Order: sequence, then structure tokens, then C-alpha cells
Amino acid sequence: MLLMEDVTEQVRLSEEVRRMEHHLASIVDSASDIVLSTDMEGKILTWNTAAESLSGYTFKEVKGRFFFEYCAREFQEEIKKVFASLKDEKSSQMAQWDLIDKAGSQFPYSWVCSLMKEDLSKPRAIVVLGRDLTERHKFEMQLFQSQKLAALGVMAGGIAHEIRNPLAVCSSAAQFLMKGDISPDFRKECADKVQKGIQRASDIIENLLKFARPSPEAEMAEIDLLSVLNETITLIFNQLKIQKIELRTTFPKGRVLVRGIANLIQQVFMNLFLNAINAMPDGGVLTISVKGLGNEVLVGVADTGHGISREDLHKIFDPFYTALPKSKGTGLGLSLCHSIVKLHFGSIEANSVEGKGSTFTVKFPIT
Repeated sequence: MLLMEDVTEQVRLSEEVRRMEHHLASIVDSASDIVLSTDMEGKILTWNTAAESLSGYTFKEVKGRFFFEYCAREFQEEIKKVFASLKDEKSSQMAQWDLIDKAGSQFPYSWVCSLMKEDLSKPRAIVVLGRDLTERHKFEMQLFQSQKLAALGVMAGGIAHEIRNPLAVCSSAAQFLMKGDISPDFRKECADKVQKGIQRASDIIENLLKFARPSPEAEMAEIDLLSVLNETITLIFNQLKIQKIELRTTFPKGRVLVRGIANLIQQVFMNLFLNAINAMPDGGVLTISVKGLGNEVLVGVADTGHGISREDLHKIFDPFYTALPKSKGTGLGLSLCHSIVKLHFGSIEANSVEGKGSTFTVKFPIT
């Protein structure tokens, strides 16, 4: 008995599958971003051409090695946790981890980690996509610096007045010191005023330099958030007095430590404070609060100004969006705040009632 079966359709489907597999492989190898896959433990299974050229490691060198070995040491524990959490979570995980190339250089990368499932159910592997952020960070630093210059222009008048006050006290005290017929006690009092006045002016200038100094190569470090806030308040304090704005602060005792770049975090709050001042041209109340919530610290910046309309509220973090005339605002301030906060693995939210004021809440992970 001879049985014959027409397999033309099977051959055609098999050929179609092979063409599709070849097409997908070509897409992965042609990608300019890193595309790799790992097993569920994080050991590398595939490594595309872009990964080889950007890292300097060939696939043969990395096959079977843990992915975290090729990232900066400070991120390795976080990578292990993300890969472990992917086993239980259905959604993708996004993060920023620095890649270490074969020459030992460190580069910022954004990563998207997703599960690859077998038969749409059983997890089979983890797909990791990586994009180099070096050029983007350079561009952001240029924007940060231009925004700083804009903020300095706004503050210039207030800072000049703030420095003039202690210098006037020093000048008066020095005139008394030049007289020979003053008592030792009064002489000491005048000398103390000169010393305190000089120290006050020096502190203002130092805080101003910290804010204005560009730091494109600054690295993340452990910083005291309260110290950054107090330095920023010093720079805008006289502006508050000029516009008859009452300042209220609620800070915890001790230190609040976060990991970040101090002058970038200071720029976030400088922008928020100046926005609040601009929203209260006829005076009002600026409230700054800091409180811990679990593994996060929340900084609230609230004003009693004109507020933001419901239609505009969802657009305020968009680049170049501003409700101010173009001569008074670039629309980059809040967009840069959002970028800086995301860089520090935090978040920023806004609530506002038109005619009553706005509240911005910035969250940072506590070290």
C-alpha cells in the first residue's frame, strides 16, 4: 500500500517561517541600539552587532556571563532585583544603568527589560534593550546651563541688594573703628559686625557660585537635601522680601540624605521657587515642606498665586510650553525639572486650583 500526502503547503509555511526568522534576526543585528537576551537568571544568551561595537565585547566573550557584570558596580544589586522581579511581574521594567565597555570607560544607558514567553504563557528568557544617553545628557546639560543663566538674570537684582546689606553694616562698623575714642566693648561689637557681615556676603556668593558653576562631569554622591534647600532659599530670600511674600518652612531635624548631583537638585528647587514667586506678583505665602514617607522623601513647594488652569496642568512639563509671554519665559524650566528628577530616580507632580495657588511635590529615594 502506498500512501501519498501533499506537503506543498507545509513546505511553503516552513519556508515562510525561515524567512521571517531571518528577517527578525536581520532587524536585531541592524539595530543601532543594544539588543540582547538572557535566561531567567540573567546569563547572556544573545548579543547583537550593536552590543559588540558599543561595548567592545564579542558575543563569544559574553555568552553565559551575567549581564550585570558589564554594568557599573553601583547598579549591580539593583539589576539583580529588577531581573528577579521580572519573574513575577508582567510589565516591562525601565531603568538607567551605566555600561562599562571593554576599555573600562563608563557610559550612561537607558534600559528596557521585558519577559519573552514560550507559547504566550511560560517565561522563557528576558529581552534587554539599551540606548546610549551620552549625547542626550550633553544636550540636557546645555539646557540646564542656559536655564541657570535665565534664573540668575531673574535673581540679579535681589542678590545685589542682599549683598549690599551686609556690606553697608561692615562700612558703618569700620567707620566707628577708625575713631580712636570708642570703648573696648564697642570696638569688639563693631569688629564682630564686620566679621559677620563679611561672612554673610561670602555665604551668598558661595551659594551663587555653586548654583551657577557648570558641572557636566559631576557624579552622583550622597548629599543632604536640607542643606541644598537652605542654600537655595538664601539665594531667593531677598526676592521674597521685595515682593512681600511670606516664607513658611517645615523641615525635619537632622539630615535628609539622598543620592544625586547637588547643583542639579538645587536647580530643580530654584525653578520651582522662582515660578512660585512669579505666580504671586502682589504678595502671598510660599510654603516649603519636607517629610519622609517610607523609603522616599517628599518635598512640597506650595504658593498662593494665580494657579494653573485644568486645561494647562497636564502640559506644564512639556518642553517649550509656557503661559508667560515669550520675553519672560522659555518654557524649559519645568521640563528640565522633570528631566533632572527622573535622572535621580524620583518623580514630580503638580496640583493646582486656578485663582488659589499651586503645589508641586518632588519625591526622591532616600539612601
